[in-house]
Amino acid sequence: MSVTHAPQTTDVLTRQDPELAEILLGELHRQSSTLQLIAAENFCSPAVLAALGSALANKYAEGYPGARHHGGCEIVDVAERLAVDRAKSLFGAEHANVQSHSGSSAVLAAYAALLRPGDTVLALGLPYGGHLTHGSPANFSGRWFDFVPYGVDAETGLIDHDQVRTLARTHRPKAIVCGSIAYPRHIDYAFFREVADEVGAYLIADAAHPMGLVAGGAAPSPVPYADVVCATTHKVLRGPRGGMILCGGELAERVDRAVFPFTQGGAQMHTIAAKAVAFGEAATPAFAAYAHQVVANARILAAALADEGLVVTTGGTDTHLVTADPAPLGVDGRTARGRLAAAGMVLDCCALPHADTRGLRLGTAAVTTQGMAEKEMERIAALLAGVVRGEVESVRAREEVRDLVGGFPPYAA
Repeated sequence: MSVTHAPQTTDVLTRQDPELAEILLGELHRQSSTLQLIAAENFCSPAVLAALGSALANKYAEGYPGARHHGGCEIVDVAERLAVDRAKSLFGAEHANVQSHSGSSAVLAAYAALLRPGDTVLALGLPYGGHLTHGSPANFSGRWFDFVPYGVDAETGLIDHDQVRTLARTHRPKAIVCGSIAYPRHIDYAFFREVADEVGAYLIADAAHPMGLVAGGAAPSPVPYADVVCATTHKVLRGPRGGMILCGGELAERVDRAVFPFTQGGAQMHTIAAKAVAFGEAATPAFAAYAHQVVANARILAAALADEGLVVTTGGTDTHLVTADPAPLGVDGRTARGRLAAAGMVLDCCALPHADTRGLRLGTAAVTTQGMAEKEMERIAALLAGVVRGEVESVRAREEVRDLVGGFPPYAA
C-alpha cells in the first residue's frame, strides 16, 4: 500500500536556494525516519505532490468556472470542473465546492451560507472532542454564534443522544453540527437528521476526519442526511491540505457565494488540481482496500494499547482514530507525548471526556499508507507503552523506530 518514488528537491532549488533545499530534505528525512501517528496527517501520493508543484500555482482565478474575474482561466476551469465532478461522483453529492483552503474555512463558509450572527447552534462540546469551529470562544464560531454544547455519556464515552434531543427541543437551534476531532466511533447521521427535522434546524456534518473512510466504503456517509457536509482533503483521504463542501442543489448557490466572495478570494488552482488527483485515486479498489486496512489497524492498535494498560476511550474504535488515557502507566498525556516525541513517535494530546487530564490521540492513516498492518500495530503499542512507562530509553526506542519505519518507506527511492 505504500506510495512510490520519492519527492525530490529539484536541482534548480538546490542551486538557487540550498538553505531551503536542505530544510525540505530535512523534513522528508524526519517524516521517513519517525513514526507518524498524528490522526490528521497522511502521506499524499507523488501525483498529488506533482500537481501542487505545477504551473497552476501561477494562475489567479477568482470566481468559478465560466465566471472568473481574471482572464486566461480556460485551462484552470477544466481542472476545477474535473475536481468538482470527481468529488460529486465519489461521494454521491449533488453539488461540490472544492475551493475552501482548509477544513475550518469550509465550516466558516457553511455557517455563512446558513446562519446569521447570534443564531443558536448545537454542537459537540470541545471537552468531548468538538473542534475549534464548534464554538470555541477563541474562534470566529464562538464569537459570532450562540453555541450550545452536547456531550458524551460518562460511562460509555458515546454521544449522549438523549441529551442531544433534549437540548435541541429546549434551545431550538438554527443548526446542529455533528462531527469531532477525537471521537473514535461512527456518527449516527440518521439520528441527527431526525432531531434536526424535529426542531426545524439545518444539519451540518463536519466530516473532516472520516471522509477518506467514507470514500473507501469503510465508514457511513453523511451526504444523504446532512444539509451541508464539510471536510478536509488531507487526513485519510490522502490528498493536499485543503477543504471541500458538499450539499444538495438547493443550497449550491448559497454555499458557493459563502466561499467566494464572502469568505475567500482567489482559488488555489494548483491545490484544486491536486484535489482532483486525490479524488481520482480514492475512487479505485486499491484505495477501498487501504481505507478498510486503516480501520483494521486502528482496532488492533486500540486493543493492544488496552492490553498494555492504557484506558482506551469508548473501549475501541470504528475509525482511524484512537484516544487513550496513559494515567494507569503513571504519567499524564503531555508527559507521555514528550517522552514519545523523544523516541521518534509523533502523536497528539487531546481532551479526555469527563476528566481533568489530557490523553493521547493517535491515528493509523499514515502508517497504513506506508504498508504497515496488524503485526506492526502490536509492535507500535508495545514500544509506546514501554517508552511511556520509562522502561525503554529514548535512544534505544529511536533505534527501534528507525528499524521499523526503514522497512516501510513512505516514498521509495
